[in-house]
Amino acid sequence: MPKKLNRYLNAAQSAKIGIWDLNLKKETAFWDSVTRSILEVDDDFIPLKGSAIDFYQKGKNRDRFVSLLNQAVEEGIPFHGRFQVNTAKNNERHVECICQVIFKKGKPRRLVGTFRDITKKQNLINELELNVEKFSSLFSNANDAIFIVDTSDGLITQYNPRAAELTEFNELELVGSPFSHLLISENKKDSFIFLQDHILHDNHIINEAILNTKSLKSITVEVASGKKFKVRDKNYLVFFIRDISSRKTAATYMNMLSLAVSETNDTITIADPKGKTVWANNAYLELTGFTLEEIVGHTPGFLSKGPETDVETTNLMREAIRNRQIVKVTILNYKKNKQKYWYDLNITPVFNQQNDLIYYIGIGRDVTIRHSKEIELNNLLTVTTDQNKKLFNFAHIISHNIRSHTSNLAMVLEVIEDADTKEEKLSYLPLFKEATEKLSDTIDYLNEIVTIQKSTNLNKTKVNLKDEIRKVKESLALVISENKVTVSDTIPEDLTLFVVPSYLESILVNLFTNAIRYKSPKRPNTLEINCESNGEHTIVNFKDNGLGIDLEKNGHKIFGMYKTFHGNSDARGIGLFITKNQIEGMKGKIEVESKVDVGSTFKLYINEK
Repeated sequence: MPKKLNRYLNAAQSAKIGIWDLNLKKETAFWDSVTRSILEVDDDFIPLKGSAIDFYQKGKNRDRFVSLLNQAVEEGIPFHGRFQVNTAKNNERHVECICQVIFKKGKPRRLVGTFRDITKKQNLINELELNVEKFSSLFSNANDAIFIVDTSDGLITQYNPRAAELTEFNELELVGSPFSHLLISENKKDSFIFLQDHILHDNHIINEAILNTKSLKSITVEVASGKKFKVRDKNYLVFFIRDISSRKTAATYMNMLSLAVSETNDTITIADPKGKTVWANNAYLELTGFTLEEIVGHTPGFLSKGPETDVETTNLMREAIRNRQIVKVTILNYKKNKQKYWYDLNITPVFNQQNDLIYYIGIGRDVTIRHSKEIELNNLLTVTTDQNKKLFNFAHIISHNIRSHTSNLAMVLEVIEDADTKEEKLSYLPLFKEATEKLSDTIDYLNEIVTIQKSTNLNKTKVNLKDEIRKVKESLALVISENKVTVSDTIPEDLTLFVVPSYLESILVNLFTNAIRYKSPKRPNTLEINCESNGEHTIVNFKDNGLGIDLEKNGHKIFGMYKTFHGNSDARGIGLFITKNQIEGMKGKIEVESKVDVGSTFKLYINEK
């Protein structure tokens, strides 16, 4: 190889430019080491005519190379092109191939050329083209007005469509005009000084300003600029102008709304779509005693629940939130210090224009005083209704029973008046005496009922139930023995009740005597006394195995006045009536369970408050 050619190959190798040679007559090829390295073939690879074609990517790329190669072989036309190849190791590369044609006797005899890897350069070009395309798209379609300003004179050199739309000026009016003429700063600073502030600060800067449009409208805008850039020894600055007039109006409105929300006496909470609190006003924080930091990220209901919070109301709210519905409830909540309060709450879901849930807003108020008044009113209404009912029954009893006794007396007097002899008249005196005694008994009973029903402030004290049962049992010992009734109790020795002692004694006597009076002649008779508690009342049970009562037939009148069910000659039908009034006078109640010829259980519910 001549020295000159050798030097050329060495220089090409240093520049990483491959050399190749194709002898068309002998159909042999030569690839230097750089060419082999670019195509990543082995050192012992022997190229032939057409070997290079397989490395070029299929499609238009290969077709173009083959077409140029054929023109060089057949017509002697050299070529210079850029192509994509896949190396022997299947790596994709961009290459630059230059082909020269050597003629002999007027015909192409050899093709010689260079082969260079331009992958990095091509990637940079592709990236640049992509960035240019992106910038062009961004520049043309941006929602912000964009101006490119020459910093040497402050003149507009380029603008995007949004800039023309916002300012209402056309191309002839914008290009070459001073950018400062469009703006004045929000604090009325000179527009030229305002522009210079942006030009002098060679970094990102944002200011608010007033944009003057062609139609003389003043629009509040946000002006942003960044670092200056140089093109052909000229410095330029890009300005971005955004219309924030709507945002400013909304901000003013939101500030007013925020002030109103913060100062209102109604509580306001805002929660995210998962129900977690993101904000609460001062009224809510003052009512509950929590701080904003303590409630953010938690559901308000979780923090406010307590032992007496109604589960059904809580589930109602949870279901409404799950279904994204409005819900209105009144619920018992708890403050941070565990103090109870009644709370009226309206929860409203808020959706955006795409109908996506964005917030829940809860508006409420403390209605503890109102609720307490309602409870008092309802209690008063219940008491009044009960008293009216008792008064009606009492009036009915008086009108019926006293009228019955007075009628009997009138009849006896009439018979006495019609008697002919003194002896006959005297014979009717026992009837008159019996009638007056019954009238006296009735008046005594009615007086006792009136005394019970008109007592509102009963003198209740603590008494030992076991001792009271023992006293009654001792006072009725002879009657119990004669009637062969076995009395037993499992009352704890230390059980005390908060009651009116005289009422309790009367109730115990009535229940004892009833068990004795209505014993069964078919079996040994028993009276069992025990107690239990349901959390609100102490329940004392009196269970006998006597005659029993048909509750389906007589259950509605078992505690009525003068109601008897077994025809006993000594039954007056007044004991259970008085017992019911006495237990209710102490805010308790009495119930009965009974089966005919099995026995009865009277259950005293004693309210110890």
